[in-house]
Amino acid sequence: MKNDYLKDKKIIEAFLFAADEPLDMETLQSKVSKATDVLKIVEELQNEYKDRGINLIKLANKWSFRTSIDLADQLREEVTSQKKLSKAAIETLAIIAYHQPVTRSEIEEIRGVSFSTGTMEVLFELGWVKPAGRKDIPGKPLAYGTSEKFLSHFNLNSLEDLPNSDELMAAGLIDSRVDSSIFGTNKFAKEEENENLKENIFSNIDDMISDTLKNEGDTKN
Repeated sequence: MKNDYLKDKKIIEAFLFAADEPLDMETLQSKVSKATDVLKIVEELQNEYKDRGINLIKLANKWSFRTSIDLADQLREEVTSQKKLSKAAIETLAIIAYHQPVTRSEIEEIRGVSFSTGTMEVLFELGWVKPAGRKDIPGKPLAYGTSEKFLSHFNLNSLEDLPNSDELMAAGLIDSRVDSSIFGTNKFAKEEENENLKENIFSNIDDMISDTLKNEGDTKN
């Protein structure tokens, strides 16, 4: 029995290492016998790899090997990204992430300007945004939310891991003048009285998200 367990553990480790995307428990279970405790194996692997160059981490209830966060600076390639999101796309992504499910009109109200269909198409192409049903308001407009791929790309296990207003303030991305409700998931922001302040909010979010875009492949060893 012990040999069978060790063999199943090696199989799961190999599939996790070779997978292009995070794997869920159901997929991992299908690779070994039904009697195998896959969760136990995954947790053992996570513990065994916690101090190594690659770590086994949980992303949106799926598991994936990723380069250890503390090695990101050493592994970063100093090259200019060929594919950089526009300011409108970054602002739109930030609004969707913190206010989902959110409609197009709500996005435009928060930004203070309208945006082209192409902006949303870019986010759909990246796989970071998806339809999130229709809101129960007059007209039943389509709402949008983030996807599992968004969580995976930004190394988030769930939306609860998005930095809140206190964390953003501690990181110097916003200051005390900013209405913290703008960063509350499922909370619709009040209309900003100061357009320059709102512009500063999104330029800071721009920097935060752009940092990850420069290292498209760095999180995967």
